[in-house]
Amino acid sequence: MQATLLRVTIHIVSAADYPPFTEAVRSARRDWWTRAARRELEGVDVEAAAALVRERLAAGPARQAELAGLLAAAGFPKAVWNGIGLWVDMVRVPPSGTWERRRADLYGLATDWLGPWAVGEADALEHLVRRYLSGFGPASLGDLGSWAGLPLTTLRPVLERVGTRRFRDEQGGELFDLDDAPLPEEGTPAPPRFLSTWDANLLVHARRTQVLPERHRGRIFHVKAPHSYPTFLVDGAVAGTWRHEEGRVLLEPFEPLGAATRRRLEDEAERLAAFHH
Repeated sequence: MQATLLRVTIHIVSAADYPPFTEAVRSARRDWWTRAARRELEGVDVEAAAALVRERLAAGPARQAELAGLLAAAGFPKAVWNGIGLWVDMVRVPPSGTWERRRADLYGLATDWLGPWAVGEADALEHLVRRYLSGFGPASLGDLGSWAGLPLTTLRPVLERVGTRRFRDEQGGELFDLDDAPLPEEGTPAPPRFLSTWDANLLVHARRTQVLPERHRGRIFHVKAPHSYPTFLVDGAVAGTWRHEEGRVLLEPFEPLGAATRRRLEDEAERLAAFHH
């Protein structure tokens, strides 16, 4: 499902992850937005605005312009639309965000696509933490909080409930991981890998200099390319960019590559090109 979730930004998640992710961050997202927009929301009944949008979507999907116009016609300030998705569980539905129609502005009720769900906040938070650690562990509490957009005081007891292994990083900071998560032996080589734009490993909610060296950051994220570029990894770190062109994956390394490294990258590039095909 494509929807606004963590950190009040757009994410694509599985149908199984959407309900617990939504319930885990619901309260924090509402609190944040209510504080950020308090001047525009003075005297506004957001629940009434949400009911109006929910009633319209119960009849079927609607474009953003129609929903925003509906709120404006009812006398709600423009700012309400920016936060209405924190009260109405909406997902972006097809045809929306496709190659033919890039703008993802067709909305539907999440329950129309997933059915009703019953998951409490405590269980939802545990699911959220497990999913993060399964993808990014071992990780610090601060990284988890930045990714989820949740206070550390909320997340620390969840880590205790989930039950985690603990490690120390090079600076002595505490890291957490799932008890049953695989951990490679020290010195295990990292194979070449290709990442897409907006890859979660590189996003700025956590500045992972081990993956994206600072000397290369300005080449991946800058004002003319806020969406980043497709990158490839050598020994687990960004070493260049790639593009798919005329059936081939072309490499643009930032620094000279050794012959053996280039062969491994070209082998992986052939597999990626076959996947594109």
